[in-house]
Amino acid sequence: MTMIINFLRSLVLTIIFSFVTPLFLIGSFLSLVFLIGYIPGLQGVTEAIADHVLQFLIIFGSGTPLRGLFVICLTCSFVGALFDTYAYYRCQILR
Repeated sequence: MTMIINFLRSLVLTIIFSFVTPLFLIGSFLSLVFLIGYIPGLQGVTEAIADHVLQFLIIFGSGTPLRGLFVICLTCSFVGALFDTYAYYRCQILR
């Protein structure tokens, strides 16, 4: 019983961290780009970079950047859960 609880705890933590990581990375990158936009002379470059990132998110979100970010986060979360399940399975086999 305790092995199942340990597995579920590990799986839930992996799902949460795998979901939050792309959210944090993309949000940090966009925040950094917008902050660099306040430097004189770099406004055009930062607007172009932000526009390309938002267009990339729109592709995955069917027209909405926030939905695209959510889809990417869910996909990373699913892959993290699969990897954690595989690692747990391998750990049980090698014992």
